Amino acid sequence: MSATDTKPASAEGGHVAAGGGSRSSPLLRIGDVARVVGTTPRTIRYYEEKGLLPLPEDRTAGKHRLYDAQDVERLRELLRMRNLLGVPLEELRELVAVDDERTVLRSELRRTEAPAERARILRRLDALAERQLAAVDRRATELDELRAEIAARRARIAELLDESGR
Repeated sequence: MSATDTKPASAEGGHVAAGGGSRSSPLLRIGDVARVVGTTPRTIRYYEEKGLLPLPEDRTAGKHRLYDAQDVERLRELLRMRNLLGVPLEELRELVAVDDERTVLRSELRRTEAPAERARILRRLDALAERQLAAVDRRATELDELRAEIAARRARIAELLDESGR
């Protein structure tokens, strides 16, 4: 592999792949990806170790991992779900698996015209959406409970202030 094969690309520029062909989207090194999505290289490596981000099959020890636009989008979605839902990594892994299956099913749906097959795919997509919605609903319930506890605490503080004449 030549030095140009691991040369980082900017977010705007292109990159020549190791095989010599050009890619339509730029390939970025881990530090570049971390800056683009607002995280750290350590978080990206951790997500790879936990199976949340796929490791490339052709990566050998000592070679730089290059990320394409699809990798960057997947990482953005992982970070978004983690930040919005505050779920443990195991649950995040499940949500990602659901999203991966949804992507495959949407592709299948575009390729078929058979009514029975389309209905089967749509039923499965609905079941996946229901699973995702259940996870969001669980988190919303937890947040509502926390909000009620804090509001009750504030009400009690206001009562104590009134009792003390302040």
